[in-house]
Amino acid sequence: MADITHRGNPVHTIGELPAVGSKAPDFRLTDANLNDVSLADFKGKKKLLNIFPSIDTPTCALSTRKFNEYATRHPNAVILMVSADLPFAQQHFCSVENTHNVKTLSMMRDRHFAKDYGILLLDGLYQGITARAIVVIDEHDKVLYTELVPEIRQEPNYDQALAALK
Repeated sequence: MADITHRGNPVHTIGELPAVGSKAPDFRLTDANLNDVSLADFKGKKKLLNIFPSIDTPTCALSTRKFNEYATRHPNAVILMVSADLPFAQQHFCSVENTHNVKTLSMMRDRHFAKDYGILLLDGLYQGITARAIVVIDEHDKVLYTELVPEIRQEPNYDQALAALK
């Protein structure tokens, strides 16, 4: 269990992020077309998972825009935005914000992803959805970098995450 904060109030996750050097846990998430997507769908590619509570909140929106800018210049990397939002809301955000270089994935069908990645919030206002985290995974599904952001409203460390992706 990890201890983080939301607006300065303590909240707790169900576990810990996968260890750097370990094999990334597989997942089943839902894409914009309501298809199930797994880690195997991105086989042979580096992946950055930007995990957050909801795409339509200020910090989550900002991180989506920033990673979208990176994805524009680096088409060989897969940048995944993972949240509990419905795919319809994620797609609406991407249309309005013109962030079409990232791929949105939803936990709408189950919370196994959040449990397996150790980021399901156990308490607080966002109980049942995710903490803010970054996981970078190589072409062979080995975890290269992780960050659990200590305050949910804080931005992730973009420079370190993107350096790990290169």
